[in-house]
Amino acid sequence: MSLPVPDSDALAASHALQHLIAAEIARNDGAIPFVRFMELALYAPDLGYYSGGAAKLGKDGDFTTAPEISPLFGATLAHVAAAIMAQTAPRILEFGAGTGKLACDILTEAAQAGIAIEQYAIVELSGELRARQELALAAFPQVVWLDGFPDSFEGAVFGNEVLDAMPVNLISKTPAGWCELDVSIADGQFVFVERLAGDDVAAQIAAQVPEADALPVGYVSEIHGVACGFMRSLARMLTNGKGGAAVLFDYGFPAHEYYLDLRATGTLMCHYRHHAHAEPFYLPGLQDITAHVDFTAMAVAAQDAGLDVLAYMNQASFLLGAGLGDLLLRTDPEQVKTYLPQASAVQKLVSPAEMGELFKVLVVGHQVELPETLLSSDRSHRL
Repeated sequence: MSLPVPDSDALAASHALQHLIAAEIARNDGAIPFVRFMELALYAPDLGYYSGGAAKLGKDGDFTTAPEISPLFGATLAHVAAAIMAQTAPRILEFGAGTGKLACDILTEAAQAGIAIEQYAIVELSGELRARQELALAAFPQVVWLDGFPDSFEGAVFGNEVLDAMPVNLISKTPAGWCELDVSIADGQFVFVERLAGDDVAAQIAAQVPEADALPVGYVSEIHGVACGFMRSLARMLTNGKGGAAVLFDYGFPAHEYYLDLRATGTLMCHYRHHAHAEPFYLPGLQDITAHVDFTAMAVAAQDAGLDVLAYMNQASFLLGAGLGDLLLRTDPEQVKTYLPQASAVQKLVSPAEMGELFKVLVVGHQVELPETLLSSDRSHRL
């Protein structure tokens, strides 16, 4: 691979993380599940990708998210939140708030549109990102930070590209049956080794992978136990409250599209300085590691834990149904220098060739109904 070379401090941090992972492998008979490797690579204290100090978002980071593309993304969600809060409470909870851009845009639009938000809570695992959020949101006294799920919550919940950053188990179909891919060390390098799937992983495969027995030998994919656990925690939080809804944006597929022959090598992907590649062992701690989301598994986990599946659709349909086009037209198209950059950014959010189709939106909730304008494009029957 031809990727940008990190500076000496970043390399030193990656080497420290590699030593930490190697020590854990040594303590565990020479191998750890990939889900544990991914957890350490992303979240090891002070060294993991999200818990370390490297910039992650924007032109100086590794990737760009929808809130970074246009303030109209957050402005649109402010009106979605208003519809949810009108039925519940004037509170918003965001998981993984990135640079704080989405929160800033939601709160700015709410102030201009007269939408009352008593509290905007953020759950953020990255110390570096939390510090950036505190600076970006200093003008909004209703913002608070939480260390984890509150016991109960009423209001609107947002998560933009949160599920894809949760560690996954890698699985492989072998002549002996389904195996889990573990991480070991050979010749000083991290390598994959196969281990026959244990009862827990085998049960997850049976529950999440349609026609798993029919998939060919050599098939590699992911199962999403951590993300399913997140959905169950989300359900407990919302069902303990008097009503609320969670709106989750991410890239992924329903199960019947996820586990296809054309994805026989899985969906695991890494992002480093705006370069995408498929080498999860490259410079641990300095690159993002993600997998596409199995939205069927997410919806089933939420539903089994007591939530209603309110909607599932592509990002374009959701944003347009929520009024993104109307917000764009607040800028006069004849004011070309102002309008064209905004229109171009909106195009990136909704175009099928950009984010419009690849990104999906799952909405789950408790004692909440969505506006009819959002339900007209609902695809939840395809889950």
